[in-house]
Amino acid sequence: MELRTYQREAVDAVYRHLRGRDDNPCVVMPTASGKTPLIAAICRDTVQQWDGRVLILAHVKELLEQAVEKLHAMAPDLWNRIGVYSAGLNSRDTDHPIIVAGIQSVYKRAAQLDRFDLILLDESHMLPPDGEGMYRTFLADATVVNPRVRLVGLTATPYRMTTGMICGPENLLNHVCYEVGVRELIVQGYLCPLKSKAGRQKADTSGLHVRGGEFIPGEVESLMDDDALVRAACREIVDCTQDRHSVLIFAAGVQHARHVLLIFAAGVQHARHVQRVLGEMRQECGFVCGETLPFERVGTLRRFREGTLKYLVNVNVLTTGFDAPNIDCVALLRPTNSPGLYYQMVGRGFRLHSNKTDCLVLDFGGNILRHGPVDDLRIEQPGNGNGEAPAKECPECCALIHAAYAKCPECGYEFPPPERNQHDTTASTAGVLSGQVEDTEHEVTDVIYSVHAKRDAPEDAPRTMRVQYQIGLYQWQSEWICFEHDGYARAKAVAWWGQRSNEPAPASAQEAVAICQAGGICTTSAIVVRHVAGEKFDRIVGYSLGAKPPALNGGDLAGPEPEYAWAEDDQIPF
Repeated sequence: MELRTYQREAVDAVYRHLRGRDDNPCVVMPTASGKTPLIAAICRDTVQQWDGRVLILAHVKELLEQAVEKLHAMAPDLWNRIGVYSAGLNSRDTDHPIIVAGIQSVYKRAAQLDRFDLILLDESHMLPPDGEGMYRTFLADATVVNPRVRLVGLTATPYRMTTGMICGPENLLNHVCYEVGVRELIVQGYLCPLKSKAGRQKADTSGLHVRGGEFIPGEVESLMDDDALVRAACREIVDCTQDRHSVLIFAAGVQHARHVLLIFAAGVQHARHVQRVLGEMRQECGFVCGETLPFERVGTLRRFREGTLKYLVNVNVLTTGFDAPNIDCVALLRPTNSPGLYYQMVGRGFRLHSNKTDCLVLDFGGNILRHGPVDDLRIEQPGNGNGEAPAKECPECCALIHAAYAKCPECGYEFPPPERNQHDTTASTAGVLSGQVEDTEHEVTDVIYSVHAKRDAPEDAPRTMRVQYQIGLYQWQSEWICFEHDGYARAKAVAWWGQRSNEPAPASAQEAVAICQAGGICTTSAIVVRHVAGEKFDRIVGYSLGAKPPALNGGDLAGPEPEYAWAEDDQIPF
């Protein structure tokens, strides 16, 4: 299977990290962006090119089954080289070069499984906080078997509410080596577009208390399990999803979910057309929770994936790892203080499917106003909030949109100018009205150069050099330099190059990347990023550059390979 451009970039970033650093990298990619092809590529390179062994760890049986199934589908050449070690799956393979294992089954058996060169951890946000956990126990023993073993994490949400980012000097994972965002992949057509709407009748969450970074579950369920609120929510869900095919509902608790199920089964008495629809759907609302028997859960989820079950209510079981591309509506009947959980719930609708053009998110818990628009998630480390609302609700159609919009894109409602106190404590840092310009200078801590090919472009289409500047712990800003284009784009690239290098302007993106990686370009210590309120992408408008390095004289270009070619290198990265 041919990797997408960003998947190839992620694989290359992992290899670059393993070769250049001694710690453990993490790849951050959105839900449904395709982490399995990335895993398959790393497994193939490790086994076929470098004669190594790979262990893929997961924390639940369903993720193990998915990993094996997807690896067989996407890497058929590896099917006879993949083994499974899981008590839950009644399999204890130890001899294959690729082992997919449940952490509960292997955390005391590192020596029995023998030497591994790479350990891949999907859903790595599930790693335990500091202290001895099953992962730490296993990795400590695996390091005794092979002191050079390396851990590579993959996740969509690289943080915990209680302890902050999962990467750090003292953590099992130390550095995010590659990250691609939701909005970027939606624009490129790899993720499903999302639209959001608030419930007309809302619960007041201001009285909820927080414990361990999350709202106290009992308080949440008590708040949401109000009969009038449940009836109004069920009525609105059915009313808004008459043209939808697969609706996944997240409830606040088991009793709340059963209440929802009861309302769906009995029908709603407030609106005739809604009552008629509910009456027809009485047998078409499923329910799963942690207590659901395995055979029941399998049957219910199969019907939901096949499309014969339109509505499915769940409690805390279909957030991480659940794959149903046909989901075209997600209803959040629970508030959460965790941006990770919010992301995972909304992420169930990210996947593309032939029967949907977008995914509707119905929010009855104030989550989008709390955490930000669904296509522009603002993930903050605990305690780093700036107090500004990342989203707002249209009073006419209840659409939830970015706070920068002056006009609702759904119904055209024009928001009045924001009211200000006579003396604000501090000036706002974000554009409020559409078109407002904000320039911010950022320190640059790392720069990555790579060859970029436009999606679905023909083989002979011009390529560009993508330059990624790290401007925060997990924040990157990109620009594309067009050496292979004509006219103004080429002239602009030549001018960009002339400010940074004593080398002649490259003729190709590949040549440019090779020169940059060989040290033929000056350092960039800071950039100025311009944000225009209402526009999708920020852009770079200024730079702080170091002195141009001496000319390479052509001799140093034989050093590092261009980034995109590292997967073809026969040098072992571990």
